[in-house]
Amino acid sequence: MALKKKKDAAEGAAPKQKKKRWYHQLWEVFQMTREAQPSIVWWLLGSFVGIIALGLVIGLAVGHPVYVTLLSLPVALIVVMLLLSRRAERAAYSRIEGTPGASASALGTIRRGWNIEEQPVAIDPRTQDVVFRAVGRPGVVLVGEGPSHRVKRLLEGERRKVARVAPNVTVHLVEVGRDEGQTPLPKLVRTIQKLKPTLTKAEVAAVAKRLRALQSSRPPIPKGVDPLRARPDRKGMRGR
Repeated sequence: MALKKKKDAAEGAAPKQKKKRWYHQLWEVFQMTREAQPSIVWWLLGSFVGIIALGLVIGLAVGHPVYVTLLSLPVALIVVMLLLSRRAERAAYSRIEGTPGASASALGTIRRGWNIEEQPVAIDPRTQDVVFRAVGRPGVVLVGEGPSHRVKRLLEGERRKVARVAPNVTVHLVEVGRDEGQTPLPKLVRTIQKLKPTLTKAEVAAVAKRLRALQSSRPPIPKGVDPLRARPDRKGMRGR
């Protein structure tokens, strides 16, 4: 009787989802990129054929056409993968640029060494302008979304709050957008990664802890604010 129950439970259990292979992820990335940039097919084919042709020419020049052409094959594949990765990243950013919470999605792709708040640390309920925060070795980075003439005030207010909690820590203000003086979303991560380090790893953890305590003492974010939390799949972009 017990064996029968176990058998029925096993049959009623939901089937496990199969793990996607790398080539399945690569195909999905290619499909997404082709939707945004139909010319990607010709760019990939042209790059592959061009490198193989160059290898053949070099091979004929040195007297080993077959050997050099075979050597150029893995080089051509690497170049195609790098090109697809770059174009896929652009396509991913173009799909989320201008949507609420796009900055948080971009910040989520930064590698280790940063403490990033997924939810806004400041928000204007009337205009829906928001500020996100990241803490790393360069200090505290406040990223604002919204028109420049509005979001400046929100960023400055948040900067003063951070300065009260961590007075000796450098605070960087970054406005994301297409207005003059703002940082376009595709360049946000690169802009942050170029900042010079001023804190140690231990200091980063201590500052992040203080700011989280400050955040927990504030009233909750108004209902209805749900920033986009989708993140570009960097592993998928690399085909892994």
